[in-house]
Amino acid sequence: MKKFLFSSAAAALFAFSGSAMAAQFVAGKDYTVLPTPVAVEKPGKIEVREFFWYGCPHCFKLEPHMQAWLKQMPKDVRFVRTPAAMNPLWEQGARAYYVSEALGVRPKTHLTLFHEIQANGQNILEQPAFAKFFTQFGIPEAKFNSTYKSFPITSKIAQAQDLAKRYQLTGVPAVTVNGKYVIQGEDQKVTQVLNYLIEQERKAK
Repeated sequence: MKKFLFSSAAAALFAFSGSAMAAQFVAGKDYTVLPTPVAVEKPGKIEVREFFWYGCPHCFKLEPHMQAWLKQMPKDVRFVRTPAAMNPLWEQGARAYYVSEALGVRPKTHLTLFHEIQANGQNILEQPAFAKFFTQFGIPEAKFNSTYKSFPITSKIAQAQDLAKRYQLTGVPAVTVNGKYVIQGEDQKVTQVLNYLIEQERKAK
C-alpha cells in the first residue's frame, strides 16, 4: 500500500512538474520562431516535420523519444520525416531514405539503418554501402542504384534542400511545428516542447 501511495504521489508530482515546465517554454530559448512561416503541405492539420541525418548521433539519441511520441500522436497532427541533404555526404543518406520510401521498405530499414550506423559503428554513409545494406531487404544493388539516381528522388532532394533553407536550419536534429517553429535537441524535452507548441497552435485556430 505504501508503495502504491508513493507511486501515485510521484506520478502527480511528475504531472505537475510537466505542466509547470510547459508553462516556462519560451521563444528564443526552448524553440525558435521563424520570421517567415513556411507553408505546410496539408492545411487543416498541424504539421510536425523532423529533419535528420543517419550519420548524426544526436538524431539517433532523439529518435526513441520521437518514436514514443508517434505512438501517441494526436489525430489533428500530420507527421512528416525529411532527411537533411545540406551537403554532399548528407545528400547520399537522404537519397537512401527516399529510395527506401519509393521501394516500400522504409518501415524495415529506417531504424535498422540508424542502429547499424550509430550503435554498431557500421560505415554506411555513402551510396555503395547503402546499396549493399539494402540487399538484405530484398532490393538488388542495381535496383537501388537506378532508383537512387532517378528523377523522382532527385526532385525530393531538391525539395528537402529548399525546406532546410526556408526553415533556416544550420544542423540536425530539428523538429518543426506548423511551419512556424523550430525545436532543436536530442532528449525528451524536444517532445515536451513539441506538445506545448501543438497546443498553442490549437488555441490559435
